[in-house]
Amino acid sequence: MQNIMIHLQFDGSGFHGFQRQINALTIEEVLLGAIKKITGESPVLTGCSRTDSGVHALDYVRNFRSNTKVPMDKLPFALNTKLPSSIRVFSAQAVKEDFHARFSAKSKTYIYKASTAKILSPFLPDYVYHFPYEINIESIKKAVGFFVGMHDFSAFMSAGGSQKTTVREVYHLTAEMADNNIIFEITANAYLYNMVRIIAGTLLQVGSGKIAAEDIPSIIAGGKRKNAGITAGAEGLYLKEIIY
Repeated sequence: MQNIMIHLQFDGSGFHGFQRQINALTIEEVLLGAIKKITGESPVLTGCSRTDSGVHALDYVRNFRSNTKVPMDKLPFALNTKLPSSIRVFSAQAVKEDFHARFSAKSKTYIYKASTAKILSPFLPDYVYHFPYEINIESIKKAVGFFVGMHDFSAFMSAGGSQKTTVREVYHLTAEMADNNIIFEITANAYLYNMVRIIAGTLLQVGSGKIAAEDIPSIIAGGKRKNAGITAGAEGLYLKEIIY
């Protein structure tokens, strides 16, 4: 039996997140259906992270154990014949027995997309967060540096998380704006529940003047969710890369 790692991309707008649920269509359910059709097996899928309804992935890693005889270079093509166009497997490879898609990860990078357009294009609502306010990008760029480093990010976690510790290390955080579009990129060793979306929401409120950039250190130190900004919508979040 092989431990197989697959890399996939998905448009999460039509799904209720990745993890299988009762009475809700999820990416895991659809992917498991494709695996069963190709291999005849119903394996346990181990994922690199949890994803909420509407979240997207440019590179999502999953591993599972299988006795399939399908060659690894052919497996993505075989699976894609059984998957909707909104989910695509791009690679498959046999990995060491102890490889774990989540716990073997050294870092993960997310991007977050927002639009400040007064009227949002009808082609964008599922793919960017609409924040129709005037933005001072320099204030945001001043604030991002306060997040970098090892901190207790309790103030940037939604209720419902099951983490044993709320300390995380952010290696990299940037904000770029072109026309009405803002893109945040963040790399960290791990994340708390909704951490990226709350950081993005907080930075957007810094840009709109609701929160002062200088207040970010005290918000982090205080550890109170109520002092941080809004939780920006799931539609703007994309898992970009996982480093192992």
